[in-house]
Amino acid sequence: MNGRFKTPINGLLVGSAVVVGWWTYGWPGLALALTLIAFWLILQFNRATRVMHNAAQRPVGQIDSVVMTQSRLEPGMTMLEVLPITGSLGIKRNNRDEWLWSDAAGNDLVLIFRRDVLVRWEVARAPDEADEPGRDPSAG
Repeated sequence: MNGRFKTPINGLLVGSAVVVGWWTYGWPGLALALTLIAFWLILQFNRATRVMHNAAQRPVGQIDSVVMTQSRLEPGMTMLEVLPITGSLGIKRNNRDEWLWSDAAGNDLVLIFRRDVLVRWEVARAPDEADEPGRDPSAG
């Protein structure tokens, strides 16, 4: 689901829970609806803090493999969905919506977000030693 549509659906669900609770049970139904909404918000906050805590345990901007990470990405993902895939926090680039991760081989992965939703990503592969100018590929 695209990140743009999550907020209206959530608002619709909250509004319908309040209306149905009030309409069917009056004040106790309204209290139950508000309690369920508060519980859902606590669950969302707990999920966000758990993801951030796990990502903060690893070096900033480091991932195991750029190729494996980019194969699991999909347009429309939020940062909260991307962080468990990368396993670490990214490095903010010059633009506020661009984040950089690198692997041990020197490959870079740049994720571009617009309105907190992943729109595209770019992979920059590290040059092989055989591709360097002045180096004979048949030697050693």
